[in-house]
Amino acid sequence: MADTVDTTALLAWVREFARLIEEHRDLLTELDSAIGDADHGVNLHRGMSAVVAALAEDTPDRPAELFKRTGMTLVSTVGGASGPLYGTAFLRMSAAAGDAETLDGADVAKILRAALDGVVARGKAQAGDKTMYDALAPAVAGLEEAVGNGQPLSHALGIAVRAAEQGREATIPMVARKGRASYLGERSAGHPDPGATSVTLLVVAAAAALA
Repeated sequence: MADTVDTTALLAWVREFARLIEEHRDLLTELDSAIGDADHGVNLHRGMSAVVAALAEDTPDRPAELFKRTGMTLVSTVGGASGPLYGTAFLRMSAAAGDAETLDGADVAKILRAALDGVVARGKAQAGDKTMYDALAPAVAGLEEAVGNGQPLSHALGIAVRAAEQGREATIPMVARKGRASYLGERSAGHPDPGATSVTLLVVAAAAALA
């Protein structure tokens, strides 16, 4: 694993996320049909397809520009809650990347922390609300701890993936307190949260691509 990742590697991350969203589109929609509007997979697939097309048309040369274009494309093409949440996450990542041409492990942890902060600011979610926060927050914490302990980024991202997967599974018995799912009350329990599932794919994509 390289000590740093450049824009090409980060572009591969975004493309891998888009591929995983396409692969799991029907699953995400099925999960959302149980407790939401049944459009999470379709919406995210449309948005990430637009992102891939936009990045192919004009490939950014710095991480910040890559994340900015991704975020703006998601905001403009994705409906429902996922567009603003994912758009905000990527825009916060852009701001955190600054003028850097490459990112090291600490930088990757920093941009994902910024993404999480953006999700919280936009959605007001907390732990246990049965949202994407419940998978992203433990992933970020695990990544930060591993990088802080001197682990290589490849190993740290593996830890983040396991934390995200555990967080996703932990949403199954939860009663939703945010979003459309919260309208169901106790009936929202027994289903994994679609947002927690899709954001786990974002972490899985990072681990796959940034190697």
